[in-house]
Amino acid sequence: MNRSKFTIAALDLGSNSFHMVIARADGGELKIIEKLGEKVQLGAGLSADKILNDEAMQRGWDCLERFAQRLQDLSVQTVRIIATNTLRIAKNRQLFLDKAEQIMGHQVELVAGREEARLVYLGVAHTLADDADKRLVVDIGGGSTEFIIGSRFEPILTESLQMGCVSYRALFFTDDKITRDGFSEAEMAARQQVQLISRNYIDTGWDEAVGSSGTIKTVLSVLEAMELNHGKITLEALQSLRKELIKQGNVEKLELPGLRDERRFNFAPGVAVLIGLFKELEIVEMTISDGAVREGTLYDTIGRSGHENVRDRTIGALTMRYSLDTAQMRRVCETSRTCFVQVADEWALDNQARLWLEWAAKLHEIGLDISHSQFQKHGEYILRHSDLAGFSGLDQSVLATLVRLHRRKFSSQVIHDLPVSLQDSCKRLACLLRLAIILHHSRHDAPLPPFRLIANDFRLKIVLPKEWLKLHPLTQRDLDEEKDFLKTAGMLLDVEAE
Repeated sequence: MNRSKFTIAALDLGSNSFHMVIARADGGELKIIEKLGEKVQLGAGLSADKILNDEAMQRGWDCLERFAQRLQDLSVQTVRIIATNTLRIAKNRQLFLDKAEQIMGHQVELVAGREEARLVYLGVAHTLADDADKRLVVDIGGGSTEFIIGSRFEPILTESLQMGCVSYRALFFTDDKITRDGFSEAEMAARQQVQLISRNYIDTGWDEAVGSSGTIKTVLSVLEAMELNHGKITLEALQSLRKELIKQGNVEKLELPGLRDERRFNFAPGVAVLIGLFKELEIVEMTISDGAVREGTLYDTIGRSGHENVRDRTIGALTMRYSLDTAQMRRVCETSRTCFVQVADEWALDNQARLWLEWAAKLHEIGLDISHSQFQKHGEYILRHSDLAGFSGLDQSVLATLVRLHRRKFSSQVIHDLPVSLQDSCKRLACLLRLAIILHHSRHDAPLPPFRLIANDFRLKIVLPKEWLKLHPLTQRDLDEEKDFLKTAGMLLDVEAE
């Protein structure tokens, strides 16, 4: 495949709608081939105890069946599917995700709120002038609202708050009635949420405010059709729209110029959220952008194959923040690669597995900055609970698991917390990481001797020169102890001298 020109697709499984965009990548630029979107209202099927009902999940699966058929008609080399707020908080999300991945034939990335915000900004930034002005970007979704201040293509502040047009409809527009009291309560709830970030954002400042995605774009369309504004949104225009919404009084029966039928149900809650954030952030006016999280995902995918890989920058930032030993990182990473190449075919380990192993090799000592005692547990906590730009929720789960398992007791429970389809692969990757660390226990740059790995199901043999082992009795002892650690996890390690 010519990597300078290839077809890519991004799917956004949102709380209100599912969207897919297919594009042709050519020299770092995107040419959109097709856009599809369906109102699924996944968030509407989320109960108070955060359980998705069967009807909502079926709507989502039916939509993905149609999207999957469209992908089959194209030669798409790269597909990324991201899941956002509703699937972040649903307790039974794995049930939905497992079938979604079966339908699409691709992994679904569960992204954290700030990672979603970063992708939103990336999508918006590519639609605006490439100048040095600071921008506030706001994206009101079904279950969450993202706030980003950035300059050019780099975000400066990113936040995701738990408020959206679907969730606020259920909370403040009961029985689909639009009342003055309900509207005021929704606005106040939005202001309370935004108050958590407002001081930091106002102090940072911005030169222009930009709205992204359907809710804000629909608001502008209605304002323009009502001749309340043109090309921008202001608080004065929003207050006039608010009066009209209360006057009409019913979500389902709204009749407004510029308002499409499929947008009617969540329009008033979206306006309430927008008024709340306008007031709390003291926004004067807001324009809109055609870029959104799915476009940002496309550009992020292109960046991963070139110099713009944000994940590399994230690892670099972690390295500095936690004072990691870069020489040891390099040694363990290089030896991990050597191990991986020798067993990848036999153990069916793909390129994504290689990346997980390399990231874990670089970050396995991250917990040392907290304490040497059980530092693998500290490292697991950091990687599982930090906002890591560029990494999906699954990336973080696997990375945290590998770091937890890189030394001492091999905890089977940690493995079992991963999706079933990844448990065997992750167990094998942990074995490779542990071997690489053992071989560099002395932490010096003396070259390792040539060694061979022979893999077979859950058995691994390492073959080392006999004379080298005699000269390194501590390594021999480490390897003997490792046999016992791995045996408890159902892995057999053989050490052969030749």
